[in-house]
Amino acid sequence: MNSQSNDPNFNLELKRNLHVKYLIDGLYKLPSRYEFLDCAQPWLGYWIIHSLALLGEDKAVEQSCDKVIKFLQTHCLYDGGYGGGFMQIPHLATTYAGINALVSLRSLDALKSIDRPKLYQYLMRMKQEDGSFILHEDGEKDVRGVYCAAAVAYITGINTPELFENSAQWLIKCQTYEGGFGATPGNEAHGGYSFCALAALTLFGQAGQCDLKALLRWALMKQDTTKGGFAGRTNKLVDGCYSFWQGALIAIIDSLFTKETPDTMNGEKWMFDQKALQDYLLLCCQDPKGGLIDKPGMKSDFYHTCYDLSGLTIAQASFTKDTIVGPENNTLIRIHPVYNLTVEAVRLANQFFNENPVNLK
Repeated sequence: MNSQSNDPNFNLELKRNLHVKYLIDGLYKLPSRYEFLDCAQPWLGYWIIHSLALLGEDKAVEQSCDKVIKFLQTHCLYDGGYGGGFMQIPHLATTYAGINALVSLRSLDALKSIDRPKLYQYLMRMKQEDGSFILHEDGEKDVRGVYCAAAVAYITGINTPELFENSAQWLIKCQTYEGGFGATPGNEAHGGYSFCALAALTLFGQAGQCDLKALLRWALMKQDTTKGGFAGRTNKLVDGCYSFWQGALIAIIDSLFTKETPDTMNGEKWMFDQKALQDYLLLCCQDPKGGLIDKPGMKSDFYHTCYDLSGLTIAQASFTKDTIVGPENNTLIRIHPVYNLTVEAVRLANQFFNENPVNLK
């Protein structure tokens, strides 16, 4: 336990009730300031539902199930992918968010609502000859596309050698001289892109083909030794969301080094300072009105609430040993770091899709 945990001058309590109210309010009626995210509606659903799942709010997740399924079906009217809003074209990022939202519900009806043959056809249309994926018709390609395609294909059991031919080789070209991964070959190393690249390579069983030691060193250097939080790039300020992007990245590498799968955690601790990261998130990233934030002085939003909480649970649970800063009530539900879904949600999805294979031809 961090020595600060016993200091009454430090507020180390996770304000659960405030965050739950903030999330449930957003699930049913978003503030008008979110109008600009009309093209990211599946993301909002995923961020909120996943956050509630991390907080153990199973009842709230269950009560929203039917409405979320119907809502997402209106975003998947054609082509097999999910668009950002009603009648918007499919996009790999919102497809990933939509599938993750459905899996997070832990409902058979939600899993049955996914049209896997059409989803597979959509992913194949986004696939490029060099192994990369464009994010939408005539769109850009970067490591996000490969990860989003890999994550939804593997979680729904429609991954095939044909779908990801050359993808690992293309990703490896995106690793930079710093050790992290850029969006495309030759771009600056970035925490979000590095996570996407390593997570996809891990799903492919090809993570050992990149320079894992250089990647680990780069990621560890992004934890601020004073603040405890992570930055996303060299010489940048810390940001609460990178507690997941960098923290999960390190957790995956740790799991690979110990020859354990990310959801079978048998070591004792990650290689970053878990207590310092929890201190940063609990002391600096909680909005007193509910929700979590980037850094002090910012307002809460659902994106940072999701990834701050995801980073917090990564920092708490290294393999089978918990390291909880503050009261035990701070403990969150564990996640699978490759998907950023709860371990139970991944287990149920794997079981359902394995028992219900589909014809992809």
